[in-house]
Amino acid sequence: MAHPLHGKRVAVLLTDGFEQVEMTGPKEALEKAGATVKLISAKSGHVHGWNHTTPADKFPVDHTFDSIQMEDYDALLLPGGVVNSDNIRTDDMAQELVRDAARANKIIAVICHGGWLLISADLVRGKRMTSWPSLVDDLKNAGAEWVDEEVVVDGHLISSRKPDDIPAFNNAFIKALGA
Repeated sequence: MAHPLHGKRVAVLLTDGFEQVEMTGPKEALEKAGATVKLISAKSGHVHGWNHTTPADKFPVDHTFDSIQMEDYDALLLPGGVVNSDNIRTDDMAQELVRDAARANKIIAVICHGGWLLISADLVRGKRMTSWPSLVDDLKNAGAEWVDEEVVVDGHLISSRKPDDIPAFNNAFIKALGA
């Protein structure tokens, strides 16, 4: 089987309360395509996933925000989850990492509520993107063009609305990362 992403490295920025399938689905697809995927969080130990409003599984953290450099990664994955997204958006180190990725033209793939971090980092102005419907006003007010589509690719930014969009999201992410 071909591994088009062999040698590619993806950082998943997340905190407790992330939507579990929005991390596990893309992570599995990226790894199956040959990429190395690392979970990056504010603190070491474990991060706790959620299935919508119900606590789910714990996952080991590979690195902390303050211990990585974006130059070591080819892309970022920002899963949603209301609790995760509300917490991570106020983390200065997480904001700086997404800004570093944007400055270096790295792929940033975001799903559901994950766009809040990009809004707080002032990275959506002039971008065409989608999200969970409750972020429409936030994204528009921050200068984005919001559209209701399964997956939207605008330059190095890939966005999707919800868990049902994960197959299309994964395909767009793998295609962009393999280009």
